[in-house]
Amino acid sequence: MVAPKRYKSEMLSSSPVTLVTGDEDNISDLYRFGATIEGCDVLAVRSCEDFEPEWLKVVEEIHGKPAIPVGQLPTTAWDGGNDDKNDAWRGMKDWLDKQVKGSLVYVAFGSEAKPSQAELTEIALGLELSGLPFLWVLRRQRGSADTELVDLPEGFEERTKGRGWVCTSWAPQLKIVSHDSVGGFLTHSGWSSVVEAIQFERALVLLTFLADQGLNARVLEEKKMAYTIPRNETDGSFTRNSVAESLSLVMIKEEGKIYRENVKEMRDLFVNKDRQDRYVDNLLDYLQSHRRLKGKTKQMEERENN
Repeated sequence: MVAPKRYKSEMLSSSPVTLVTGDEDNISDLYRFGATIEGCDVLAVRSCEDFEPEWLKVVEEIHGKPAIPVGQLPTTAWDGGNDDKNDAWRGMKDWLDKQVKGSLVYVAFGSEAKPSQAELTEIALGLELSGLPFLWVLRRQRGSADTELVDLPEGFEERTKGRGWVCTSWAPQLKIVSHDSVGGFLTHSGWSSVVEAIQFERALVLLTFLADQGLNARVLEEKKMAYTIPRNETDGSFTRNSVAESLSLVMIKEEGKIYRENVKEMRDLFVNKDRQDRYVDNLLDYLQSHRRLKGKTKQMEERENN
C-alpha cells in the first residue's frame, strides 16, 4: 500500500497560492489542478503500464475517466546551444572531468522546491559529513516574489573546497547528470529528474518537499529503486546525520547495492524508444477516435451513419 505519511499529506493539501510567480486571482495551483482534472474527458499520464499498471487503474477508478499512459518521455537529445562556450559551464565541466568516475553526488531540487533555512543547513552539513564529492545546484529563492533567501552555513564552501561545487545560477542538468563522474542524484523526486537519473543509471536518494513528490518517492521506494532520507513522520524534519548516512548507503555501501542495480535494470523500461513511441501512438489513436466534431465524438458520428 502506497500511502503518504502525515507530513507528505500536508505537502499535497497545502499548495501555495502559486509555486513560482504571483497570482492575481488568488487561486491556488492545487485548485487549478483539481478543476482541470474534473473538467477533462481523459487523463494523459506520464507513466507506463509496464511500470505501475495497478496505480493507473486506481487513477481511473478515482476520477471515473480513462487514464492513458504516454510513457516516461525521456530526453532524446540535448540542445545545449552555446553552453560549451559558457564560462560557468566550461569551468564546471573542467572540474567534473577531474573527479573519479561514478564518485560524485549531484544535488538539485528542481525549479519549484526550495528548502527552508533549517533544511538547507542540514543538507549542507550532511553533504560535508558524508565526505563524498558533490555538485550542488542551489536555488536560494523561489521566483522574484520570494524575498526569503536561504544561505549556506558559514564556512561550508571553504571546508568543502576541492570536493564540492555550489552553483547558484541555472545549470544544464542533463549535461551534469550524464557526466561520467556522477554516480548518484540527491533529488526532490520530481518525475523529470527521476527519469533523467534512470536514463543515465544514477543511483537515487530522495528528499521531497511539495505536491506529488512524496507519492513519487513512495512508488520508487516500494520498487527498491531509490532510498528516501529518513525524516520525522509528523513534521518531516531530518538531520545532517540522516543525509550523510543515506548518501553513503546508496553510493558506497554493500547494502545499498540493490538501489544501484535496480536503477540499471529499469533503464530499458524508461528509455526504450520503440516502447515509448508505442505509448505516444496509443494516445494519438485515442484522441483521433474520440475527437469532437461539432459537439459529437467521431464514434458518435460513426454510429449515426451506420
